[in-house]
Amino acid sequence: MGNPPTLVETTIAQLAIDPQSQTPIVVLKEKDGKRVLPIYIGRTEANAIAMELAQKKFDRPLTHDLLQRVIVGLDARLDRVVISRVEDSTYFAELQLRREDHVIQIDARPSDSIAVALRLKAPVFVNVALLEEEGVAGQGVIAADAPMDSDALKQYLEKLDPEDFGKFNP
Repeated sequence: MGNPPTLVETTIAQLAIDPQSQTPIVVLKEKDGKRVLPIYIGRTEANAIAMELAQKKFDRPLTHDLLQRVIVGLDARLDRVVISRVEDSTYFAELQLRREDHVIQIDARPSDSIAVALRLKAPVFVNVALLEEEGVAGQGVIAADAPMDSDALKQYLEKLDPEDFGKFNP
């Protein structure tokens, strides 16, 4: 087998809505660089990420909060999230958990992984090949997207209803 992929730590640059499809996008930016990686995600996951970024909580734990509590309750920690590859326009990620001297890798969607990483304050890494092949270099993010600034995010979150998380809007 070959060498393991080179990983680059990222931060969440922004959440945006694709104006054409009205699909949420999370944009990851390399921590010490300018390249970004936009990933289309579901509304539920976008809400979970947005809520954590805004430090807004519901009275009862949602799925990502529950997973956070399970990880902590098992005396494990989330070392990192790795967004490893893309196949047929689908990104793949894994949660890398540590419990004592055991490392557990769990396959997960990038959006869920990011939502959990935010809750557990874990870093998100991206395979550098994705930034080179799929990423966007340069300033800003995606010019055609309407970024969700902090005021828009606050208004969006204030309108959220916990019942919305069970609805599917294709």
